[in-house]
Amino acid sequence: MGRPRTPLLDRERIATTALEIVDERGDFSVPQVAKRLGAQTGSVYHHVDGRDGIVELLRERVAAAIDPATLDLRPWDTALEAWARSYRAAFAAHPKAIPLLMTSPVRAPRVLEQYERAVTLLLDAGFAPADVMPLITALENLVLGSALDLAAPETMWELTASAPTPRLAEALSAATEGRADRAFEVGLTGLMNHAREVRAGTGRGQGAGGGPVAP
Repeated sequence: MGRPRTPLLDRERIATTALEIVDERGDFSVPQVAKRLGAQTGSVYHHVDGRDGIVELLRERVAAAIDPATLDLRPWDTALEAWARSYRAAFAAHPKAIPLLMTSPVRAPRVLEQYERAVTLLLDAGFAPADVMPLITALENLVLGSALDLAAPETMWELTASAPTPRLAEALSAATEGRADRAFEVGLTGLMNHAREVRAGTGRGQGAGGGPVAP
């Protein structure tokens, strides 16, 4: 019998299958991926570096939906805000993957390249190197938390007679629909305002070499 024209296993099929399982169950195992692909577990290991390798394939797959062109926008704060919105949308499509990806180190080359571009954006805008990663981490905490929030029920507080909470009831009755979106806008506005203040405190208008900083 001749060999099949389409290989049974490749990295793309492994990533697709693992993401399907994560979207369904919130986690995956290598044997589960192999079983769904109709392959032996050992065969999967010929294509990826075990579970950690599949996690990085998942990271690349989900992050591929982030629009890289957002980081080309100017000024810097327009770019960062657009990147945050695209980042949130990409991960909101796969909320069950977020805990898995948030708790493992980033190794995927394509994802690291996007971080490199984000860091370059901030450094070129005049941020001190020590301020860059705290800002990016804070942005990710906001983005990923909000992406999870989009998958949560619209009503997250269920009031009961056994615990009288009249002020909470008043606030909830005044709230409009779109809780997660409105909360994200509040957080993003605060983060961007803080970033502008940090940038102003690092000597806006002077780059590392004494030249003008990009607006």
